[in-house]
Amino acid sequence: MKTKTVFYCTECGNEFPKWAGQCSACSAWNTIVEQPSYTKPKTGTQTGRKVNTTKRAKSGINVIAENAPRELKNLNITNEIRFSTGLKELDRVLGGGAVSGSLVLVGGSPGIGKSTLLLQICGLIDEKMKILYVSGEESENQIKMRAERLRVKRNDVLVYTETEITQILESVAELEPGIIIIDSIQTLYNPELNTSPGSVGQVKDCTMSLLRLSKDVGVTVFLVGHVNKEGAIAGPKVLEHMVDCVLYFEGEHSMNYRILRAAKNRYGSTNEIGVFEMLDTGLVEVENPSEMLLSGRPLNTPGTCVTCVIEGTRPILAEIQALVTPSTANMPRRNSNGIEYNRAMMLLAVLQQRGGLRVGGCDAYINVVGGLNIDDPGADLATVLSLASAYKDKPIREDIVVFGELGLTGELRQVAQVNERLAEITRLGFTACIMPARSKGKIQAPKGLEIIYARNINEAIKNAIKV
Repeated sequence: MKTKTVFYCTECGNEFPKWAGQCSACSAWNTIVEQPSYTKPKTGTQTGRKVNTTKRAKSGINVIAENAPRELKNLNITNEIRFSTGLKELDRVLGGGAVSGSLVLVGGSPGIGKSTLLLQICGLIDEKMKILYVSGEESENQIKMRAERLRVKRNDVLVYTETEITQILESVAELEPGIIIIDSIQTLYNPELNTSPGSVGQVKDCTMSLLRLSKDVGVTVFLVGHVNKEGAIAGPKVLEHMVDCVLYFEGEHSMNYRILRAAKNRYGSTNEIGVFEMLDTGLVEVENPSEMLLSGRPLNTPGTCVTCVIEGTRPILAEIQALVTPSTANMPRRNSNGIEYNRAMMLLAVLQQRGGLRVGGCDAYINVVGGLNIDDPGADLATVLSLASAYKDKPIREDIVVFGELGLTGELRQVAQVNERLAEITRLGFTACIMPARSKGKIQAPKGLEIIYARNINEAIKNAIKV
């Protein structure tokens, strides 16, 4: 019998009766793939199998409870129960610690440190909480060797090498752990579905089973998710909508530093970041990211500028470098790393039209040192000044930090949390700061810090670049 197939969008998860070049739901191109279809589980089943209510009544897993609509005023409010993971940087990104009954997805490129992070917290979490580490990619010997290298001294961590979701749920019902780590979600499969592990249907079904497990029983589940070549979680985009928190591990493999960022968090801010350093013994927290990002900064060199950005509630000093060279091609090359490409092109246009520097016929390269991706518009001024410094081949003052948003008319617009930025600038030993003149009167300047106000891009260039 020929297997019936349907078409899925790998970005949003929508189904289609036939293939198309563009998804009509999310407008993504070339994301629709063909997969064998599967039948929906019958009523009274979970993941395509009957529910054993007698065996699992104690744990509450897969028990069908009566459910009915209730009025909003009659709903009970329960405070979220948080617990520390043992890593302050991870707790910061999670919003103050992990939440009981939450489903957390940790994504990142292969070898970036996802499994290392989760195995490392197994030895740091309170010993009163039972941990089940489920691995579908590594053997028990590999996990043991990595645990010894990471110096995980806790010996009561339960290790289970299994990929069948039904068997995993059976083990959870018997062991009743407080924390479950799944490494990785792409390796799990439900034998009732006629699709291969990692397919759209398998990933959605297994994640939904774990979601119901976390909400019904109150167990905290950490999922490891691989990323595709575009940097998104491999599998349907709807997977990110199912979980409570999505964490991304960022960083270059050639560098020791890793940045953990929350792309989604139902229990906290999505702007917080955690900084780690990858060593032979595992991940080490970097409590002062500003010093790390500025280490090795060249002095008296054109094309480099320091700015202060806000990541969540934390002010961080970052170095932005630029290189501007005459182009030999009809179409000048543009490259931006750490600054959104379209915004970088806009800043180049403003620099030429409002700053009077003819950078339109030059190749331009922009890089944020340390692998940091900056979304704060306060970095606009530093980006433009680094480009102007590289174009003029004249360095920017070593003792100065700049921040401010740049408008299309060349004006500098004020940014948020000015006092926190100034305090961080002073703490790192800088003695001068260029900021928008519109912020005058709203700041508390630290003692010993020279404040230079600029109304537009020309005044900023005049005060920052050495003559």
